[in-house]
Amino acid sequence: MNNIIAQMLENYEIKNTNDELNALKEIIQEIVLSGLSRGGFFDEVAFYGGTALRMFYNLNRFSEDLDFALLSPNKNFDLSKYFIYIEKELKAYGLNLEIHPKTKNKDSNIASAFLKGDTLEHILKFFPEEGTRQFNHLLKEIKIKFEVDVNPPKGANYSMEYKLLPSPHQIRLYDKESLFAGKIHAILCRNWVSRTKGRDLYDYVFFMATNTKVNLELLKNKLIESNYINVNENFDIKKLKELLNKKFQEINYNDARNDVFPFIKDVESLTLWSSEFFIHITEKLQ
Repeated sequence: MNNIIAQMLENYEIKNTNDELNALKEIIQEIVLSGLSRGGFFDEVAFYGGTALRMFYNLNRFSEDLDFALLSPNKNFDLSKYFIYIEKELKAYGLNLEIHPKTKNKDSNIASAFLKGDTLEHILKFFPEEGTRQFNHLLKEIKIKFEVDVNPPKGANYSMEYKLLPSPHQIRLYDKESLFAGKIHAILCRNWVSRTKGRDLYDYVFFMATNTKVNLELLKNKLIESNYINVNENFDIKKLKELLNKKFQEINYNDARNDVFPFIKDVESLTLWSSEFFIHITEKLQ
């Protein structure tokens, strides 16, 4: 095994196949970010979303995707020009994954791509002692999606952060208040009927527990962009609490818990989840 990967694995408590998969995916994510940084990606792009929250603000759950937003709108942004840096970085650590760009809808503000590779091959690279074990259906394929919002709303604030592994690199990301705005936008605007994202709720509790204020300017602009509120509509913290409390009464909390189970270790923390619980903690939203 590569010595750097072995060093990164020391940060994980591995007890089962699910733990191995989460560690595998996250280390690949970190290698991808390092490659993007080498290619100058963060000169024009910022990192946000659940993976950013975990890597830089100690969110205690794993996250599947890499989400980014341009610093300023550019409908002609070419994500593929950075693929060479990702491929070079992955190969440097002996990883065999392919990048598959997603064909962009003309009206979409999102440029997307997927990293794909054989899961068992990489499990055995990371955990060579597992060579004699029988694996289940979880090991079909590694798939990591990354997306770039090429027409982001105004109002985000950023910070420049440094990572030392797999090699020293710099990343521009949304500050915590702007990340919170993105998470609340997801709670309000995601189609919960077809996809209950308990991960959004888990992150919401994290923000509230850490007394994070929400970037209201960014959130308002994102809600306007999603046609959730009107551009001239009065929007303040009181109005936001009303919108959230209405949403919290519509959620199926059993489905929400099932969604987040594979990504966390402290499953007992979800037993309190209910509309009453979320409405109560939202009273302290700032």
